[in-house]
Amino acid sequence: MADESGSIFKIDTRPTIIELPPLSSRMEINVRYPLIAPYAYAHVFWDDEQNELIYNLEEPALTPAEHEILRLIQLALEEMINISYSHANKLNLIINYLERNVQAILLELGTKVSRPTYLKLMYYIYRNSVGLNNIEPLIHDYYIEDIECNGLNFPLYLVHRKYENVRTNMVYKSMQELTDFVEKLAQKCGRYVSYAKPLLDGTLPDGSRVNATYTADVTTRGPTFTIRKFTKEPWTPIHLIKFGTASARVFAYIWLAIEHQSNFIVIGETASGKTSFLNSILTFIPPEARVVSIEDTRELNLAHDNWLPSVTRAGFGIPNLVGKEYGEISLFDLLKESFRQNPDYVIVGEIRGAEAFVLFQGMASGHSSFGTFHAGSVQTLVRRLETPPINLSPSLIETLDIVCVMTHKKELDKNYRRMKELVEIQEASNNIGSIKSNMPFTWDPVNDEINQVTPFYVLHKISKNTGTPVKELERDIAQREKLLTMMVEREEVEFKVVNEIVKDFYLSKEKLLERYGLL
Repeated sequence: MADESGSIFKIDTRPTIIELPPLSSRMEINVRYPLIAPYAYAHVFWDDEQNELIYNLEEPALTPAEHEILRLIQLALEEMINISYSHANKLNLIINYLERNVQAILLELGTKVSRPTYLKLMYYIYRNSVGLNNIEPLIHDYYIEDIECNGLNFPLYLVHRKYENVRTNMVYKSMQELTDFVEKLAQKCGRYVSYAKPLLDGTLPDGSRVNATYTADVTTRGPTFTIRKFTKEPWTPIHLIKFGTASARVFAYIWLAIEHQSNFIVIGETASGKTSFLNSILTFIPPEARVVSIEDTRELNLAHDNWLPSVTRAGFGIPNLVGKEYGEISLFDLLKESFRQNPDYVIVGEIRGAEAFVLFQGMASGHSSFGTFHAGSVQTLVRRLETPPINLSPSLIETLDIVCVMTHKKELDKNYRRMKELVEIQEASNNIGSIKSNMPFTWDPVNDEINQVTPFYVLHKISKNTGTPVKELERDIAQREKLLTMMVEREEVEFKVVNEIVKDFYLSKEKLLERYGLL
């Protein structure tokens, strides 16, 4: 039955989260779960012929007659509708609008279809008009982290939270279809891609990160794309404690350090969880603080009113003598401007080049700063900071207080991310890559535990700056640890809930602790 607006087609785009069997034996896996019910499903199973795990996307089958009707409707819609869906956010209104036009086209064509056929047609029209064509169902799979297309006539691969790298039954066989899709990704990201500028970096409206190439000149198999999906609500410290990424004591210590404006860098290899970890600890920034974030593509998400998020912008035209295009706004440009905006905390999504010098100058001048960096160890981090093209002096490196090292472990039956170690910077020497440091926390991979192995050095710096005795600071950490542990026990994991509790801690600490029975 149609509703009051005349709409028959309904769709629920909320992710469906179901418990999947563990990856103990790949050959025994055979699971089917909904992506966009009742139209699209994922079927993950072991294929004996291909001797690997396969991810099959199952969608409604269309007869030749239905294919022809769909083609005619889509052609007519292109002529009738002059509207951009790149930043569509009121899905129900857009679907109603599409449906009215589809009904008018069917009437004009003199075509009558059954209700099941009509719903199938509307699903594909939604998928191809509002959504991301044939990968739209994958965007709704809670368990997918990455969607990878390696070119024409090669199957798409997925990085699955549960089943790791999985081959799909999806293949782009038409060059026109693939180039059109990369153009659509660019439009959705609000970016431009062409033969002259064939590289695309951007962010989809849902926060997913896109990297794509447009021509076979750059990637020899043809246009390619990789979509890194992010959860609509970012992971909180409570999520990461439950996942085992870090312990309640680690987050309690980080919470205290952030409150006292320590400087952090989160390092690790690609896909080790650096950005997710950084975003989670930003929850601990005091609610009244002024925050400025700087990124290439928007990934960070803070529940903070006094937050100024900024992103870089690509330029256009012929580069000048220093290789900069007209209108280009780089991380370096944004970072220089940020220090004129009176920030208490500065966050750089990813530190790579010249912006590192400005960031560390900001640390030295009293602006608490956070960022991520591609490095496998603290020694590698320091070596890269001290050598070209960054060339930082040891005195600037000493302004860094804490480095969190992330790692991503993939085993036959496990796929998890952990904070490998937490290192406090004490002193940097004139020998490149050499530092004096303290490692209070380290991960034991045998027992999968994060243990405190040394006392905290940073507490002495905080004590010196504030006059608060170290023992009192240690009691404060223990109190926050108990609070975080109780939040885990009470399943208080949601982004808004966790942020409200942290806000209450700053604004009315005694009342909050009394509520949790911690006084």
